[in-house]
Amino acid sequence: MTSSPTGKPPAVRLHRAARVEDAIHDVIERRLRLRGWVPVITAYTGYGAPGWARVMARVVLTRNPQAQRKKLEKARGWRSFTSSPVNHERVLIQIGDQVHETHTDRSGYVDCTVKGDLAPGWGKVKLSAENAETVEAPIRVVDPAAKFGVISDIDDTVMVTALPRPLLAAWNTFVLDEHARMAVPGMAVLYERMVTANPGSPVFYLSTGAWNVAPTLSRFLSRHLYPAGPLLLTDWGPTPDRWFRSGQEHKRTTLQRLSKEFPDIKWLLIGDDGQHDQEIYSEFAHAHPENVAAVAIRRLSPTQAVLAGAIPGPSGSAEAVGSHGKTWFSAPDGAGLWSLLRDSDAV
Repeated sequence: MTSSPTGKPPAVRLHRAARVEDAIHDVIERRLRLRGWVPVITAYTGYGAPGWARVMARVVLTRNPQAQRKKLEKARGWRSFTSSPVNHERVLIQIGDQVHETHTDRSGYVDCTVKGDLAPGWGKVKLSAENAETVEAPIRVVDPAAKFGVISDIDDTVMVTALPRPLLAAWNTFVLDEHARMAVPGMAVLYERMVTANPGSPVFYLSTGAWNVAPTLSRFLSRHLYPAGPLLLTDWGPTPDRWFRSGQEHKRTTLQRLSKEFPDIKWLLIGDDGQHDQEIYSEFAHAHPENVAAVAIRRLSPTQAVLAGAIPGPSGSAEAVGSHGKTWFSAPDGAGLWSLLRDSDAV
């Protein structure tokens, strides 16, 4: 999900799958516009610091803007994947008194960094496009004095989803009612205690999930009392150079980016042992020891591990082990992780 803050992206030779996808989108977009459909902007939570902000949003076509906005806000399952994106659409971003121009990418997304001053805490930027209603995007503005933050996985870390088994992943993403999703016991309390103990600490939710389900995930996190924070998701489907995006690469790239954007922050990295979190966090801790306070791994139960395609490990206990000079905490739930973190000097 990328877009140029100065104009349309330069022409590149796209992968065959991407060219097919673009051709289909172009046909659908032309027909819908002839029928009077107009763009609507969906704003995602961004982040930044005094002087800059990363703005994320998507533009899709709709017959009725007000009805579409309510649909996008309440959409769940397969419905969130049925919108028609508007590619290369001119979008204006107003941050304070400054106005910046950008364009959506080939999937209708905006993801760019713009200059502008916002006070630490929560701020807003305005996004507008031709024939589209202006919307506001919330921005988590990180205080330059902040020295601690939380980066958390979502699937099987804060929410039980039994990934990455393909059929179960598809069921949870496209079919299951969001109210049927279960929160991992004690994790919301753990996060809240981390934020309370470190006032002003940012919380980022890093997942391989698609941007289409961002509203669903946001409602889930809010309903289960997780601290508010930006979702850092990805765009499923063909890329300019391959059939599908790499979820692992998305996480690695995002961690690298955050380490550059906030070099003075030490992160508590929270994940689970059902996917590749341990491997990815280990690599990051080895490459950037100055940016890692500790790693907390939620250990899946034997049943959850089998569903997630992982090898079942011991359950019901908590432990702290060393890796690359960093303390790693492992427990089956938030209460176990909190008991370890509370007695350590890592956070």
